[in-house]
Amino acid sequence: MEMTQYLDIFIDESKEHLQAINEQVLLLEKSPEELSIVNEIFRSAHTLKGMSATMGYEDLASLTHCMENVLDAIRNKKIVVTPQVLDVLFGSLDHLEAMVVEISEGGTGKRDVSSTVKELEALEKGDTSNFSKGQAKSHSENIQIYDQYERQIILQSKEQGFQAFELSISLREDCILKAARVYMVFEVVEQIGEIIKTMPSVEMLESEHFETNFKLSILTKESANDVKERILKVSEVDVVDVSEIDADRIDASTQDETNLNSEQTESNGTEKDDSQKASTTSSSGKTIRVNIERLDQLMNLFEELVIDRGRLEEISKSIRSSELNETVERMSRVSGDLQNIILTMRMVPVEQVFNRFPRMVRGLAKDLGKKVNLEIVGAETELDRTVIDEIGDPLVHLLRNSIDHGIEAPSARASAGKNETGTIYLRAYHSGNHVFIDIEDDGSGINKQRVVKKALENGIISKEMSENLTDKQCFELLFASGFSTAEVISDISGRGVGLDVVKNKIESLGGSIYVDSTAGFGTIFSIQLPLTLSIMSVMLVEIQNEKYAIPLSSIIETAIIKKEDILSAHNQKVIDFRGRVVPLVNLKEIFEVPVTAESNQHVPVVVVRKGDKMAALAVDSFIGQQEIVLKSLGQYLTSVFAISGATILGDGQVALILDCNALIK
Repeated sequence: MEMTQYLDIFIDESKEHLQAINEQVLLLEKSPEELSIVNEIFRSAHTLKGMSATMGYEDLASLTHCMENVLDAIRNKKIVVTPQVLDVLFGSLDHLEAMVVEISEGGTGKRDVSSTVKELEALEKGDTSNFSKGQAKSHSENIQIYDQYERQIILQSKEQGFQAFELSISLREDCILKAARVYMVFEVVEQIGEIIKTMPSVEMLESEHFETNFKLSILTKESANDVKERILKVSEVDVVDVSEIDADRIDASTQDETNLNSEQTESNGTEKDDSQKASTTSSSGKTIRVNIERLDQLMNLFEELVIDRGRLEEISKSIRSSELNETVERMSRVSGDLQNIILTMRMVPVEQVFNRFPRMVRGLAKDLGKKVNLEIVGAETELDRTVIDEIGDPLVHLLRNSIDHGIEAPSARASAGKNETGTIYLRAYHSGNHVFIDIEDDGSGINKQRVVKKALENGIISKEMSENLTDKQCFELLFASGFSTAEVISDISGRGVGLDVVKNKIESLGGSIYVDSTAGFGTIFSIQLPLTLSIMSVMLVEIQNEKYAIPLSSIIETAIIKKEDILSAHNQKVIDFRGRVVPLVNLKEIFEVPVTAESNQHVPVVVVRKGDKMAALAVDSFIGQQEIVLKSLGQYLTSVFAISGATILGDGQVALILDCNALIK
């Protein structure tokens, strides 16, 4: 049966099952006696094993089978859930996830999981005394080491006087260019023989997706000692173990494959029943999987429809035909409903991003010797898929900062009268046309004096400025380019390292980020994001004969002021807006629009905001509110100041969309 047509479904469902297993293992860590959780993990693992076997990904199926054995022993109370058991299960999940990722990128899904298999087997037997990485290989590791073609080559080569060796090579821990060393080893081996297999794959070795160990299976007429001595001459190669691949091992491997295939056949029968049940459940829910590319195409077509709708509205106004007006109004209502449906289809819960964080927080806390509890609130909050795709990395960085520099060590928390376990709150919620995501910790807070000191040392602010900084202005320094309070740069970023990149990424999505902190009580980063990036509501304004669009999400209100009400302060024109001094930005000067003689004594302004800051944008006239389609300016106009994109209006003209964040200093 041709399986390629089912590959996308396999990858999607495998990721879902792995995510479910991750979540359930985290729950098991909190409730190790709860056998219902173990049953849930077992069901997901069993389904994943059957799917993998059916698709022919045997390494994936065999590792999952080893996990199943451990889970079965847990639910039968033969072994007890301990941190060591959980670490091995998480390590197995890391391998499974890496295999699925490789398959999604066109790979074979093969991976050297010998050490993990040995640990799983030891757990199954109840032996947790020794989990060293350098143990001899277990018999289970030999499952699927060689496929039928590779075995045939080895057997034929032996008949012609060649020897088959398996090389286990370790690079030095401080090796920098691992891929280059692998290439040099390949060069040496190819001078004396032929490489028939690598573990991990050549692609993973070239992209350095391995630790310091890798394995080669080679054919050569040289002795084992000669092979070893030649490879050890390559710089930064630390250890070379050479073992002969004998005929008995090949036969055993063949027998193991036969046994595994029989197990897969048995499991496939079970999976068939499971899939039938799943199919029934799916049909009752009336849901289907839709390729993301099709949704993107649908959105692009609708964007064109919105542009044509605007054109029809313009024509309707100019012709003044009642019949045309009625038709256009009905079209506007229908297209508005269609727009809501399409946007809803593109909305996905933020839990797709949030789900990977509990595991990450657990690992980092363990590495740093801290106790951290992650509380997720509002994971069902929905965002446009384009925003979801981009927001993951900034959130990862903020969470890493909170764990590393926000949450104190258990001893420090205890001496401060706090619970030894720190808490990080990850919250998402809707407010108007925006989604807010908060990352809050109950740690030590931000040391303002230290921030100011570093800012002075780096020349970000002057001595005079430092004396009059408010708390919020001090916290804003964290987002300055290259700013860091870390004394030593580690692989876990210190608070401030890269926060300028986080801010730039969020602002590129049309959002904003704010930070607040109380010394001794914690810090909160708040991110504001638009619901969607494709279609937005704007206020169209005119400057001379040019039209500009200002996003409604940035506008506080519009006003018309008298010229005599415009004041000057610190060489900046300002106005009094409801008792507050607001800078006046002349868009004609910003965009170098030719100025003609003006006799009008009134100035239309649009008051916009960026967080707590405001500005009044001076324009010539207001055109009105309209929904527009955001179009990119293209790769040649990526650095245009204060312009985030463009749109095509109903009359065919192009209007530039203002980036209010860039206009407010």
